[in-house]
Amino acid sequence: MAPKVLVSDKLSETAVQIFRDNGIEVDFLPTLGKEPEKLIELIHNYDGLAIRSNTKVTDKILERATNLKVIGRAGIGVDNVDIPAASKKGVIVMNTPYGNMITTAEHAIAMMFAVARQIPEASASTHAGKWEKSKFMGVELTGKTLGVIGAGNIGGIVCDRAVGLKMKVLAYDPFLSDERAAKLGVTKVKLAELLKRADFITLHVPLTDKTRNILSRENLAKTKKGVRIINCARGGLVDEEALADMLKEGHVAGAAFDVFAKEPATENPLFGLPNVVCTPHLGASTTEAQENVALQVAQQMSAYLNTGAVENALNMPSVTAEEAKVMGPWLKLAEHLGAFIGQMTDEPIKAINILYDGKVAEMNLDALGCSAIAGVMKASNPDVNLVSAPIQAAERGVQVSRTTQAKSGVFDAFVKLTVVTDTRERSIAGTVFSDGKPRFIQIKGINIDAEIGEHMLYTTNKDVPGIIGTLGRIVGENGVNIANFTLGRTEPGKDAIALLYVDEAVNDVVIGKLKETGLFQNVSPLEFAVA
Repeated sequence: MAPKVLVSDKLSETAVQIFRDNGIEVDFLPTLGKEPEKLIELIHNYDGLAIRSNTKVTDKILERATNLKVIGRAGIGVDNVDIPAASKKGVIVMNTPYGNMITTAEHAIAMMFAVARQIPEASASTHAGKWEKSKFMGVELTGKTLGVIGAGNIGGIVCDRAVGLKMKVLAYDPFLSDERAAKLGVTKVKLAELLKRADFITLHVPLTDKTRNILSRENLAKTKKGVRIINCARGGLVDEEALADMLKEGHVAGAAFDVFAKEPATENPLFGLPNVVCTPHLGASTTEAQENVALQVAQQMSAYLNTGAVENALNMPSVTAEEAKVMGPWLKLAEHLGAFIGQMTDEPIKAINILYDGKVAEMNLDALGCSAIAGVMKASNPDVNLVSAPIQAAERGVQVSRTTQAKSGVFDAFVKLTVVTDTRERSIAGTVFSDGKPRFIQIKGINIDAEIGEHMLYTTNKDVPGIIGTLGRIVGENGVNIANFTLGRTEPGKDAIALLYVDEAVNDVVIGKLKETGLFQNVSPLEFAVA
């Protein structure tokens, strides 16, 4: 029986035809995504669901999706898909991360021109029959300094275009290597230096806990007087109220925003202010981009439904069904090892080295490596997946190597991940026990035996009395329950570590109180995708 796909948002006829050409039955109902109750009634009939942004794939829809095998999102953002629920249901979620990169980058450049020359205001004035030539005095881009926050796929294109415009480009990106910066023709700087020197600042990072309000009131105050801010990435990267205040005060000369903290944005502190250009999230809205992502998602879904090939999946490693039975826990371990180091590293990564010991060295090392790299990269880009992670690492000049060896210790197998930066090396090792659960067995060369949980707390300190009591007291007094407590040390009185598996995320209050004790060299809350 032929697979059956539902297209619940607007895709082109060409994309729909790709499904048919691959022997897949298609129901093209482009308005169904706006009728969730009706979608719930029909979803059980389909093996695949192709969507854009209008369809919200909730846990309620997934509960009724008894035959659904794959969801394909024509575009990069998957905020409208409950990925954990899809994973639990065994449904693959694919996106098309590269189909709209150029379009979004071009929109950022267009917005920069618009705010530099006050084009929207001048156009409205002229349409109104006025001729206010002297009112709209703009600035040139040539020779100006552009600060690019985030030099990944889209940010890299913006850098390239800006260099072509004869701008001086500064790039802040913790994962940008010297080699990649040189290739782009940009100067790699710290955020503080970028804020101080840039005439224009454009953002091209995902919204994460680390990037939320990266242009806070405090950081905006550090910017050069007369700076212009462009955000075509994600709402929430800039404190919009603070920016509005600084626009009114004249510290910021202009802003151009395509994305907002709350969307649809029917009201916003930036609306109505002079020399603020606003568009309704048009970054990917070109004919070419919309067609590209539609064709790509149809091809990806067809390949999976017909052959099992997986491309650009956000919640599934690229392994065969036979491999998955054995490798599943090891793939999760590799991801956890990467996630640990990724969350602990805030400077450019030069190299990732992976050691496979014992029986794990005989598995699908490409898939394991992708899982480890994805774990590292997700700390800065949660949209990364097993397919895109190695590409992004290569683009940033990260050298990835692997070594295999026969069983060398008490464990039948283990994986050790080492990340190299300009200033240090970080390493962590783990194994999978007979119960199928991944464990951390070594951090910084210190042997441990740590169960991995969704919420964890990692500390480093000198091996002195009172550490256990201090940790237990402070987290307990602040309502954090400890599920598992692991300690390790090099030797008495020397370097020691603690790794706590806790029932809820450790907040900034707890972190602050632990740091105030003066006992800990490092206190880091960690999050792991254990589902």
